Amino acid sequence: MIRISTSWMYQQSLNTMMNQQSTLAQTQSEVSSGYRINVASDDPAGAAQVVTLGHIIADNTQYSSNIDSANTRLSTETNALNSVTSLLNSANDIGLQAINGSLSSSDRSGMATQLTQIRDALVQLANTTDANGAALFAGTSTTSSAFTLNASGTVTYNGNDAQSFTAVGAGAQVANADPGSSIFMNVAAGNGSFVASANAANTGTLVVGSNSVSDTNAWSAATASGPINDTITFGANGTYAVTDASGNPVTDSSGNPVTGTYTDGDSISVNGASITLSGTPAAGDTVSLTSDSAQNTQDVFSTLNNMINALQSGSSSTALNNTLNRQLESLNQAMNNVTSTQVAVGGRLNTLQQQQTSYANLNVTYQSALSDVQNVDMASAISNLSLQSTALQASQQVFAKVQAMSLFNYIQS
Repeated sequence: MIRISTSWMYQQSLNTMMNQQSTLAQTQSEVSSGYRINVASDDPAGAAQVVTLGHIIADNTQYSSNIDSANTRLSTETNALNSVTSLLNSANDIGLQAINGSLSSSDRSGMATQLTQIRDALVQLANTTDANGAALFAGTSTTSSAFTLNASGTVTYNGNDAQSFTAVGAGAQVANADPGSSIFMNVAAGNGSFVASANAANTGTLVVGSNSVSDTNAWSAATASGPINDTITFGANGTYAVTDASGNPVTDSSGNPVTGTYTDGDSISVNGASITLSGTPAAGDTVSLTSDSAQNTQDVFSTLNNMINALQSGSSSTALNNTLNRQLESLNQAMNNVTSTQVAVGGRLNTLQQQQTSYANLNVTYQSALSDVQNVDMASAISNLSLQSTALQASQQVFAKVQAMSLFNYIQS
């Protein structure tokens, strides 16, 4: 016969109740928090997964926030560039009207006033700021104003040439703006390949019109050794000859000097460059032909200022038309700069949208995985809570009965 001491029986009962209370407390914690893992000791392996998934979700959330900020900056840039395009189109229309019409001095003055207003509005757009008040077109500079309009009408760039980027993923960046130097300042002169300009000292009525590269192979060969700087010099009765910067005759692909006789409306071709002319040159008049280079640029504000000054100068129609033709070429190059930037910005916005969609989908996946690891099965937990509570109450009642048992109570009964 095995004898069981009263102290052992008490201890066993207490241990049972303590275990049940601990289990009940764990289940109550799960039900109240909704989590199966509240501390690492609940499930060390699961807790490690929770930490890893938490870091991934936090990173994705930050990248999504970065994308939202970049979207805002690029959308602001798009709106600004759309307005810039509208202004430059208006300036182009005014320039074409000034060339093709018979203008009075008051007409020219009115057009100059319109161009001045366009220039000032363009400076304001170039100083567009983002949601934080930072200059959008200042590169990575912290200046609050990318451009300064001076009293003389000239415009100074205060930013730098660097492009600012936003991190949108591990090792992935997207430019969130473009420096104003590349859009407004470093604009290729002429038609993008060369500039053909009538000498301001010409005494005839020669006007240099549109020009282009008609023979790319000949032009490439002529500029292979560096930029060219040729001069077309007219003699009596429209004869002309072409010389280089050193005064030597320019030759064609066969080695013959480029010479000829010009008549009103003709084009002159020099090593693949075709120059359309009108009017009659006087003997000694010249036209320069200079290929574009990194140094041969003109900012869009100077282009507008040159148009304004030409309209206000009261110069002859020949001089005015020559000036406006060249400035309209530069204006078209500025418009090309803006268009190229708009295309690039549109591509970046598409990239950001795709990346944002990807993060949204990944976030659903990671949140589901986190829920599987961390969250409790609420129906099962509530059921367990009820059973464990009942079991604990039963243990407490049994202990109370056993505790009351003694030999004296047995004799009394």
